[in-house]
Amino acid sequence: MTANGVGADALAWRTDDLLGAPFERASLGPATLVRLPSSPAEVAAARAVVLHVHGYNDYFFQAHLARELAAAGYLFHAVDLRAAGRSLRPGELPHYVTDLREQATDIAAAAAVLRTAFPHLPLVVHAHSTGGLTASLWAHAHRHATGTAAGPDALVLNSPFLDLPGSALARAVGTPVLDRLALVRPQTTLSHGPSWYATALLRANGGAWDFDTALKRPQGVPARAGWLRAVRRAQARVASGLAIGCPVLFAASTASSHDGPDNPLVGSTDTVLDADQITALAPRLGRDVTVLRIAGGVHDLSLSADGPRRAYLDGMLDWLAAHLSAHPGAGTGAGTGAGSRTATEERPA
Repeated sequence: MTANGVGADALAWRTDDLLGAPFERASLGPATLVRLPSSPAEVAAARAVVLHVHGYNDYFFQAHLARELAAAGYLFHAVDLRAAGRSLRPGELPHYVTDLREQATDIAAAAAVLRTAFPHLPLVVHAHSTGGLTASLWAHAHRHATGTAAGPDALVLNSPFLDLPGSALARAVGTPVLDRLALVRPQTTLSHGPSWYATALLRANGGAWDFDTALKRPQGVPARAGWLRAVRRAQARVASGLAIGCPVLFAASTASSHDGPDNPLVGSTDTVLDADQITALAPRLGRDVTVLRIAGGVHDLSLSADGPRRAYLDGMLDWLAAHLSAHPGAGTGAGTGAGSRTATEERPA
């Protein structure tokens, strides 16, 4: 075993060519696992191991998130899902799958590696946007599993894609049409426009972040019929109610606005999803859900301005400390066994 607990014969780690040292990457089937290496002393003293899951038109580049969690005593890993980020292969359509269970398989594979490497530690999954939707379904499906197949011991959802923005009528009318189109012409582009949200984040455009614009594209990634059908089917499962067995932290901005070049609130609201709409679905995730609303937060709360970002990180770390320290099911994915509970907290910037 290496200091990180992963045998050299299991994964071939090398320096990550996107973030550079000390970050490392290794192929994991059609996906890619990324880690911030830890010393033997850090492993021995660790509170838990964290697996980060990105969203649509996204990949792992948030080095500050990894360092923040590492400084708080967590072993940090991230997975770039199939057809996304580091895992995108020539000829593949970016982020295109026709069933989110395909990408849930990548989460399961990464979780199994971490469970094998760190059997003594709880597993925390931190998932954003579409990754949050996929991770929620995976956690629900694995709620009774044990050993390396177990679901998470704690699930942090950063603006999860639990519903499409827009009116209930438009969603109700559009979904049957989408179902028929996706069966006949699954790769049909339904929408394709620039992501002003991604554009505003980029340091070259006056934002605060550097990322590879071939992997997180300011010009956006087309939403295709087969992919959107997969999303809508997953969202319908959430709407009908899940039974995630571990504690869940659901985090979202306190406000949303439109995604456009003329929007003065692009840096202080969620311009991708309707934050109130997805928050209304939070109680349907499981028995133990805490809702954290961040004033001034953008869609990826970890990429918000300094104040809201600090509020999100502090809120998440406080929640993890409280729930993992009192979590008798650590390492089993079985949850606390507590009764139904939903709590809400709002943190100002």
